[in-house]
Amino acid sequence: MKTLLIMRHGKSSWKDPALPDRERPLAKKGIKASRRMGLFIQEKELIPQRILCSSARRSVQTAQLFCETCGCPDTVEVLDELYMAEAETYIRALQNLPDELERVMIIGHNPGLEFLLQMLSGELVSLPTSVIAHLTLPIQHWSELNEHTEGSLIEVWKPKELPEDIIEQEKELRKETKVADQEEKKEKEKKKDKKKKEKKE
Repeated sequence: MKTLLIMRHGKSSWKDPALPDRERPLAKKGIKASRRMGLFIQEKELIPQRILCSSARRSVQTAQLFCETCGCPDTVEVLDELYMAEAETYIRALQNLPDELERVMIIGHNPGLEFLLQMLSGELVSLPTSVIAHLTLPIQHWSELNEHTEGSLIEVWKPKELPEDIIEQEKELRKETKVADQEEKKEKEKKKDKKKKEKKE
């Protein structure tokens, strides 16, 4: 039995219309939701051993933020072929995984992810941004996975519907990050001022 977590990337920003689709970053809402989902998956003890991630900037950022709060560093594998991929492409990527991995996550895009979920579970489920679907797959080897695999959809989790303690944890983390960023900015300004003084001398 293998475990698969399917996550759609966080909400992306459209502030710069000149940016190519692949380069669009996460919006503030997407950053917040990605962190929340990481905290939640850690609490559920479902930390993935490997994350297969689309090379789109919004997907990579989602993976990075998720890992920061989930506690799964050095597990992300960024794949160009997963950018706007079809369900069959996700399956091919999963088939190449080593068998010692029992729990894997995919971070990518719709409509491919929704088709993948439907293909493996037989259920038609909507996947808004940052949502995670938890499936179990009746296989011993990843190479056995195909479009006819009959997995079970255990649960679907949405950022807005997470327990209150997770939401509060993320808020506290955001405050801490803001303070750390401000301290770093002050330190950089001090170094700049010091260099200016040295030049004048």
